[in-house]
Amino acid sequence: MPSIMVTWLPKACRNEKVRKEVAAAIVKAVTAPDIAAKAEISKENVVVRFSEAVDGFPLPAGHTYESLNLADDKPEK
Repeated sequence: MPSIMVTWLPKACRNEKVRKEVAAAIVKAVTAPDIAAKAEISKENVVVRFSEAVDGFPLPAGHTYESLNLADDKPEK
């Protein structure tokens, strides 16, 4: 299962909406037909997690294609 960890410095603009948009872009890029075929990656197995580069900062929940509403996306042409 591909697990992608994004670590960044905490900023107020990096809220849940921004994390979700970034996670969606990452999942779409990693599961693009040309890449997914070569690496044998299925979108059902990709998890994107975020962490902040500060000790003691709580980790937010990870994102999958289901939580990003990508389940019904059609391949881009």
